[in-house]
Amino acid sequence: MRSEIYSILKKIKISKPLIHHITNWVSIYDCANITRCIGALPVMAHAIEESSDMTKISQALVLNIGTPTSTLIKSMLSAGKKANELSIPVILDVVGAGATKFRTEKVKEILRKIHIDVLKGNAGEIGVLADKKAEVRGVESISVEGDLTEIAQSLAEQYNTTVVITGKKDTISDSEKIYSVLNGHEMMGSIVGTGCMVASVIGAFVSVEKDYCKASAFALVCFGIAGELASDGVKGPGSYKERFYDELYNLDENKIEKFKRLEVVR
Repeated sequence: MRSEIYSILKKIKISKPLIHHITNWVSIYDCANITRCIGALPVMAHAIEESSDMTKISQALVLNIGTPTSTLIKSMLSAGKKANELSIPVILDVVGAGATKFRTEKVKEILRKIHIDVLKGNAGEIGVLADKKAEVRGVESISVEGDLTEIAQSLAEQYNTTVVITGKKDTISDSEKIYSVLNGHEMMGSIVGTGCMVASVIGAFVSVEKDYCKASAFALVCFGIAGELASDGVKGPGSYKERFYDELYNLDENKIEKFKRLEVVR
């Protein structure tokens, strides 16, 4: 029987969904590349004059607050409202939430004004949004108080969304279902933008699978397996990044089934 994860991956490659990004300027090039590697099509339309129009012809919208400005947030709100109107899934990557007052307040504004289908961040970022004691330094999670599964469930219920907490073990919950993903490699932390890139891959998966919790977990499995396979024989971050693109692009059913480390907690 064909792997369910691979079936969704194959659907992405056949349908080539358009994934609209309003994203982090630091990693925008990498987000475009990783979207193509997974089989989808990237577009980056940041101008408020066209962001909602571009959303109308897209199959998913990825918002990333890694390099926020007031103007960029307005563009995100415009695109997000259009996505909600047309039932297009919206992914919000809360990069650096908790690091500054401005950034945290803008994330909360987006959550008030737009329905977010997938809320993604590291433990510190998500902990801040759940009003837990957490420390975020720049865009890195330093610490968070509390059980991550409980935090994910609680926040998912509060915002009627799927929460993705990335880390050594990824936790994914829509308040009812809970998944854990253990795929990945420490080298992934040696290159800038892997967190931003995984949000793009999640965008591709939720564009073709309406169970956003399951789709997000499957996206993390594929991303993590590629990260593991890419580490073989590389000399450092440069060669690792190049190899990572190749491994994600060449991911097949046999590799997924052999290396997946996915736990259905509930």
